[in-house]
Amino acid sequence: MHERIIILDFGAQYTQLIARRVREAGVFSEIYPCTIAPEEIEAKQPMGVILSGGPSSVYDDGAPQLDPAYLEMSRADGSPMPILGICYGLQAMAHTLGGGVERASRREFGRAHLDVDDDTDLLTGIPSGSQVWMSHGDHLTRLPDDYEVIAHTDNAPIAAVRAISLPHFGVQFHPEVVHTDHGRQILENFAHRICGCRGDWTPASFVEEKKQEIREVVGDEHVILGLSGGVDSSVAAVLLHEALGDQLTCIFVNNGLLRKGEWEQVQTTFRDHFHIRLHAVDASDLFLERLAGVTEPERKRVIIGNTFIEVFEHATEEISEELHRAPKFLAQGTLYPDVIESVSFKGPSATIKTHHNVGGLPEELNFTIIEPFRELFKDEVRMIGGLLGVPPSIIGRHPFPGPGLAVRVLGAVDREALDLLREADYIFINELQRYSLYDQVWQAFAVLLPVQTVGVMGDLRTYENVCALRAVTSVDGMTADWARLPHDFLSHVSSRIVNEIRGINRVAYDISSKPPATIEWE
Repeated sequence: MHERIIILDFGAQYTQLIARRVREAGVFSEIYPCTIAPEEIEAKQPMGVILSGGPSSVYDDGAPQLDPAYLEMSRADGSPMPILGICYGLQAMAHTLGGGVERASRREFGRAHLDVDDDTDLLTGIPSGSQVWMSHGDHLTRLPDDYEVIAHTDNAPIAAVRAISLPHFGVQFHPEVVHTDHGRQILENFAHRICGCRGDWTPASFVEEKKQEIREVVGDEHVILGLSGGVDSSVAAVLLHEALGDQLTCIFVNNGLLRKGEWEQVQTTFRDHFHIRLHAVDASDLFLERLAGVTEPERKRVIIGNTFIEVFEHATEEISEELHRAPKFLAQGTLYPDVIESVSFKGPSATIKTHHNVGGLPEELNFTIIEPFRELFKDEVRMIGGLLGVPPSIIGRHPFPGPGLAVRVLGAVDREALDLLREADYIFINELQRYSLYDQVWQAFAVLLPVQTVGVMGDLRTYENVCALRAVTSVDGMTADWARLPHDFLSHVSSRIVNEIRGINRVAYDISSKPPATIEWE
C-alpha cells in the first residue's frame, strides 16, 4: 500500500485540483465527502487529511460542519493526524474549535500578495509577497486557542495559521490553483515535511500493481471490455491485455456515429498491432433506423444507450458460445472524476447531459465490474498509455462524446448529415494537426447546424447547410475557454470545407466559454 492523503470534500469547485496537486507531489490521494465518519477515515490509515474549500458559510443553516472527532484523529503509529484546512476547511476548523468566523466587510476574490510571518514548516520556501488566489466572503476574526498566525495579506490579517501543539494548519487562500505562485510547494510541504510522506507514488508503479491485482481478481475467468477507440477504453484494453492476454475480449460496436476512418483504424490498431481479441459488430443500420426523426438531445442519448446495451448483450452471447463459457467480468474505463461526482456530499450534481459510460449497463447482465482507472485522472491515464506503448495518436486524442456524432448533428440524424459532418470534422482536425495546433487545444470538432443559408458559388445560388467549428482550451473539461486560433488558419479551414464538401456553404466559429455554454452543443 502506498502512503495516502485523504481530502474531505466540502463542495469546492477546486477539490479535484487538490487531489491532483498532491499526486504531483508523489503521494496518492483520495477524495471523500465531508459527511463520512471520522473512524472510517482513520481506518484507511492516511498520512494526513486536507479539508477542502466550499461555497457555504459555516454559520448558515444546513452548512456542512466539521466533526470535532476529526481534530482528534491519530495515524496508524499513534501520532496525531496532520490536517490542512483550505479556505472553508480552515473556517470549519476554527468554528469547531471556538474561533471567530464572520462575513468579511470586503469580499476577496482574485489575486492577493502573501506576507509570510513564519516559514519554518508549511510555508518553507515561500517568498513574502508571493501571489495567492483568494475566493471567500467570510474570514477568521478570532483564532482558536492554541493557534497562531503564520501569514497575512493586506485584506486578511489571518491568511495562514498553525496549531502550536498539533500538526494542524490552515490557509485562507487556494494553494491548489495555478494562480497561487507557490501553491504546489505549499502542498508538497504539507505532504512531505508535515505528513512525512516519501512521495513514491507514480503512474509507473500503479501499472505493475494494477496488473497484479487484475490477475488475482480474475483468476482463470474471462473479461470483456467495450472498446470505443477513445483514450480511456484504449489504455484500459492494453493494460488488461498485458495482465491477462487472451482472457480479454474487446467488443467494438460501429453505431454509425463514428468519425471518418475510425471503424477501420480501431480494428487495425487493436487486432493487428496489439493482437487483442476483438469482436467487432457493425450495427450502424440498427442505430440509424432507431434515431430516424429524433431531434431532442437527451432522447438521442437514451436511444443510443439502450441500443448499445442490446447489441452488447448479443455480442456477449456470441463470445460465450465461442469460449464455451460466459465471461464473468466486465471492464470499464471509469475515471476518478466520475467516481467523485457520484459521492459528493451534496449528492450527484444536476444532470446536464447523460454520460454514456457511468452506470450504463444493466445489473441483470451479472458481470463483476473491473474499473482499473477509477482512481485516476485523465492525464494520469495518458501517462500510463505512454508507458504501455499506446500510440500517441490514441493517447493524445481529444475527448469524444459517447453518443458520437449524433450530438454534433443538431436536429434529426441521417446518413447524409453524418457524411457531411464527418468530412467537415476530418478537414478541421487534419488541419489542426498539420499546423501543429491540435495539441494546443483540449477539444476541437465540427457541428452541423439544422440551418440552411443562401450562398453563391460561381454564378449559381446555393441553399445549403451551416457548419460550426468549436475549439476550446481547458485543464480538465470542467471549465473551458474558446481557443484563439489564428484568423488565417480559420479562413483556410473554412475555404477547404466550403470548396470540398458539396452541401455546406457557410462556416461559423463558436466563441462561447464554459460556463455559460457547455463544450458540446448537445
